[in-house]
Amino acid sequence: MLPEWLKIELREKWEWLSEQLRLPAARRWIGEHPSVVFTVVAVLVLLLVIVTLPKLFPNEPPPKPVAIEKAWYYDLNTGKLFTAEAGLEPPIQAPSGPSPDGKPAGVRAYVLSYKSDPNESERFIGYLETMGSPDMLPKLPGKPGSDIAAQKWTKGRMIRRVNDKFWVPADSPLGLRLLREAYARNKSGQSPTYCRPK
Repeated sequence: MLPEWLKIELREKWEWLSEQLRLPAARRWIGEHPSVVFTVVAVLVLLLVIVTLPKLFPNEPPPKPVAIEKAWYYDLNTGKLFTAEAGLEPPIQAPSGPSPDGKPAGVRAYVLSYKSDPNESERFIGYLETMGSPDMLPKLPGKPGSDIAAQKWTKGRMIRRVNDKFWVPADSPLGLRLLREAYARNKSGQSPTYCRPK
């Protein structure tokens, strides 16, 4: 058993040690120098404001990413599909070069499928499209201004199936029949949809 004086000594040392652990030197220094601590905190808050303010209120909007959309085209020389930028007016340059008559051999291809995420074997070419010369196209029947959206789309457009020899105006009775056939429902009653190139 320990003598009483040693117990008292140990208890005092333990109290001093626990005091030191509860209030370390850094905390004591902060208590003794509050103006320095306030200055450091103010500088840190100012830096935080300087860094975050431009992000909250940008001067100019960030540049919008420009996505180049692709479309299907068909090489009349090789009979193969290829992709190019959407919105090009056919005929365009094809990978195989110009056609025998010297004109570009790339025409727009409308690749369709009855599946939502088709593989290559589940896709088909509904029809091909090119722009014809205005003198070969008949005038659209009807009153001026009627069906303006359809007239704008079909104006100058020539279409055909892949195996056809001749182009027909998209707005002619034969052209409209080709479009109806391309978008006809299958035996399950599904309509085909355009397959975007990846």
